Amino acid sequence: MNVFDFRKMKKAREKITMLTCYDYWSAQILSETQIEMLLVGDSSAMVMHGFESTLNADLIMLQYHVAAVKRGAPKKFIVTDLPFLSYRKSISENMGAVEILMKAGANAVKLEGIQGNESLVEHIVKSGVPVMGHLGLTPQFVHQLGGYKVQGRSLDEAKLIEKDALLLQDLGAFSLVLECVPEKLATHLSALLEIPTIGIGAGSGTDGQVLVLHDMLGLQKNVQMQFVRRFLDGHQLIAEAVQKYIVEVKEKTFPSALETFY
Repeated sequence: MNVFDFRKMKKAREKITMLTCYDYWSAQILSETQIEMLLVGDSSAMVMHGFESTLNADLIMLQYHVAAVKRGAPKKFIVTDLPFLSYRKSISENMGAVEILMKAGANAVKLEGIQGNESLVEHIVKSGVPVMGHLGLTPQFVHQLGGYKVQGRSLDEAKLIEKDALLLQDLGAFSLVLECVPEKLATHLSALLEIPTIGIGAGSGTDGQVLVLHDMLGLQKNVQMQFVRRFLDGHQLIAEAVQKYIVEVKEKTFPSALETFY
């Protein structure tokens, strides 16, 4: 897959699928599926490292996760987040962050918001690096937004998101994540834009969908969000498998003769 393929999918009204991925073993599994895009997100700070927000993700953390995913799924299109404040510094430092993540194995970078990032987005694109935008609920702005809340419900907010979406497209972004916005707004923007939209908590009118892998697999027991559908109760299945292992070790039925060298 490449950036032109995603536009073709939008034009053909074929939904684009995307999941987060942070490590080698899960990348290997996803590499065997028909998933079109993998996102090595700054959500790794929360999902993989136990922090309360994405703000704790840094360049080194993302670099190692990208490299692991690339080794596990070398043929997949990999997008990675530019972590908190890594793209709000000098142009030299900003481009240094982009270079590190691209050399680690990413095919594109994603950044949140556009206000204050206009010249950077244009510079990244003109440097040969595909850029994915991200509007609506932008987790790196959680303190400014007053928490994880739906964005774009008022007319003024909706108009601002529309303006920013068109600007991102004009600056060369190849796609746009719309997070936690009303379905009507997301559907409108998807029809308005030439670039594909990827929704999360944005209804079914977007050109594609993204979820956190651990959420859709039900691996995090206490995470409950309205827009997440659990396609597996992974937490329970893994706990049951571990308990079965414990029982069989205690009962001396593992290892058996077939699992023993003579």
